[in-house]
Amino acid sequence: MRNAFVMTTSTKAPAAPQPFVIDELVCFALYNASHAITQTYRSVLAPWGLTYPQYLVFVVLWNEGALSLRDLGTRLELDSGTLSPLTKRMEEAGYLERSRASDDARVVTIGLTDKGERMREELAAVPACVSGAMKLDRSTAAQLRGMLHQLADDTRSFDAASSGPTQTTGAPDAGR
Repeated sequence: MRNAFVMTTSTKAPAAPQPFVIDELVCFALYNASHAITQTYRSVLAPWGLTYPQYLVFVVLWNEGALSLRDLGTRLELDSGTLSPLTKRMEEAGYLERSRASDDARVVTIGLTDKGERMREELAAVPACVSGAMKLDRSTAAQLRGMLHQLADDTRSFDAASSGPTQTTGAPDAGR
């Protein structure tokens, strides 16, 4: 009598989960673009010995005037551990001056010196130079900027506790 159940073996391996393809990850494209732009700023700002974050401090202070260290950090999304040494180096170079508020000595205000104000003229070509490297027309740049601001806002409002990987992939809860 023949066996009604016949075992067969397949030469095909079971389908493996699709691996992440790095070039298809939006986060990698953003990281890569950010790195390339920061490198461009680095080379453009090198003649003045400035870093990109120092340049951003100039841009904010040129446009908004003196700010408390806290407000400057909020505006640039930098913590005081990063911003304090950065502004101290700029102060030592003669670009900034720090002052304490008369009504609250804990509040440090950062303002530009005359030398810092004059840097506005020296660095006036930086935006056009970096824009040229990016090869974006004004319309495309404005569109991209809007999309990136929206992406940042949406990402900041993401609540990992209620919709993070543990909810969608079954990954273990940390600390529980």
